[in-house]
Amino acid sequence: MSERHPPPVSSATHHGQQAQEGQGLPEPEMAHLSVPELVPIAEFLEQSLPFNELPQQDLYDTVDKIIVQYHCRGEVFNRETEIKGLRIVRSGAVEIRDSDNKLLDRLGEGESFHIGGLNAERGEVQATVIEDVLLYLLPDEAYRALREHHRNFDRYFSSQRNRRLRRAARYQPESNVMLQEVSTVMKTDLLTVSPDDTVQDAAQLMAARRVSSAFVVENGELAGIITDRDLRVRLVAQGLHHGVPVRAIMTPDPETIGGSESIFTTTLRMTQRGYHHLPVMVNGELKGIVTTSDLILAKQDDPVYLVQHISRQHDVPSIRDLILGMANLMVQWVNSGMKAQQVSQILTAISDAVTVRLIQLAEEKLGPAPVPWCWAGFGSQARGEQLLGADQDNGMIIDDSVDEVHLPWYREMAEFVCDGLDECGYIYCPGGIMAKTDEWRQSLATWQKTVRRWATSPTPDAVMRVSIFFDIRAVYGDSSLARRLQQTMLEQASSNSIFLAALAANALDSRPPLGIFRRFVVDRDGEHRDTVDLKKRGVLPVTEIVRLHALAHKIPAVNTDERLQALAHGKHMTIVDSRNLEDALHFIQQQRIKNQCQQIVRGEKITNYLNPRDLPKMAKEQLRDAFTIIDEAQSAVRQTYRAGLG
Repeated sequence: MSERHPPPVSSATHHGQQAQEGQGLPEPEMAHLSVPELVPIAEFLEQSLPFNELPQQDLYDTVDKIIVQYHCRGEVFNRETEIKGLRIVRSGAVEIRDSDNKLLDRLGEGESFHIGGLNAERGEVQATVIEDVLLYLLPDEAYRALREHHRNFDRYFSSQRNRRLRRAARYQPESNVMLQEVSTVMKTDLLTVSPDDTVQDAAQLMAARRVSSAFVVENGELAGIITDRDLRVRLVAQGLHHGVPVRAIMTPDPETIGGSESIFTTTLRMTQRGYHHLPVMVNGELKGIVTTSDLILAKQDDPVYLVQHISRQHDVPSIRDLILGMANLMVQWVNSGMKAQQVSQILTAISDAVTVRLIQLAEEKLGPAPVPWCWAGFGSQARGEQLLGADQDNGMIIDDSVDEVHLPWYREMAEFVCDGLDECGYIYCPGGIMAKTDEWRQSLATWQKTVRRWATSPTPDAVMRVSIFFDIRAVYGDSSLARRLQQTMLEQASSNSIFLAALAANALDSRPPLGIFRRFVVDRDGEHRDTVDLKKRGVLPVTEIVRLHALAHKIPAVNTDERLQALAHGKHMTIVDSRNLEDALHFIQQQRIKNQCQQIVRGEKITNYLNPRDLPKMAKEQLRDAFTIIDEAQSAVRQTYRAGLG
């Protein structure tokens, strides 16, 4: 294998001339470099991970050690390669394969590889030039010195491309107070009582400590909680004697939250559940409590309180007016550092709150329901992954005891709620997947019969239309109806290889927009020329792949992150693959939301289309990584379900 320097009129020399003409680094900074020809190398590395993390002087010292190499197509780097070090691709492309000739990665501009590190991590690995390449070689001694003295630089190379998205996420600022850990605002001076203590003793202790709650601990474990409200509602209002044991009025097995969860997540959960006190666990042990007062003090004016205000509105126009500014709020959230999954979580919570309040208003008008029923959300609302511009995807599940004479009540309820949602900006579903459509307002038995029919006759068109129903969540009413319907879905899907194969074909229908050398494949004409659809080509493939695996293994979780965690926990997917898909989804969603925020600021229509050229260089590489992970996940789907695919 030959390693040749470029001819005298090299790419580096050419760029050095540009720098001298004022197109590169400012003149004072150039003085730090030994020769002008090194300026373009410094400019390039400043825009490449993880060199962008280095202090400027260390970067320039590194540039002084760089060797420029040119290699022709077909040349190979392996364990026998004489010159050791980190190779950074300046132009061209390199392919990494293992000893079985399995493709591990394709590297393009700005990406790097250390053949010794790859061999240590994966066994016998070699890199092959597949497109004439210009490389920047950082000799081994200098490379190892940087890893030794710069922690972030070392972390970057502690694993390969599949961890890059997670590292990038860690570098994002978290300036929003609501993103801090809830442990930073919880109270740790806890009052504990025994379940056999009298309520009077507990109340006296609470009064002496001037606290509004006490934890009930039995055999060292959290058994319950009592609050001022319990004393009022479960003791005084019921006329019980103050000598009854605490266990008679406590809330048993209270829901808890981990100390590492964000203030945002905690606030959202307490708002949705109507909690005023929430125990905080750290490493499985009770360590604190957070109250609504703590959260109000943390950030009283945070948009999460919009959820509470919605529940106080008395008509549809008031709800509509309250949420009119959601687009501008989203811009504020993203600018303050809120991550994509948190933005979608709160937008879903707002959508839920609007739906619930509309149902409550309808109940005031129609009276109580004749028999138990459930309002179900489907698709992104069910997964907790809604963004702006979402249309309606909902249905109604009615108890099997419903009689023909009762049906008008449910029809009027559905029409009021769906019409109200449309007025509030959640437009009618173009495909009619709404409770106001007779087909999606049925008894549980009819729903179950429909699901069984889908599973036994999985035409490609039918699967594409009905897969949305397999993401289901109760928004209001008797949630057991939704759980029973979901159980039918899981049983039918997991036991039917033909249906799973049809779902797999649907998941493979939309491919990530990458060409053979990881170049973006964009629309070439029309309204969205030079752009990619991040939802269709990125988000949907991930949700469909993960849904497929979850249904195959009867996993009841609906949220994509929770499904991935359950798949890894059940050893149906490796931890690495689970985390990679999670990282890819989060990164694409983050770019999607940031792009939508820019569209809002410019006064443009909100879309899912992004021009990759508008991204910074590092973001482009991370987007390529995300799409590559999705492509690999689709290949795994093809292998796993290929028998049913035919």
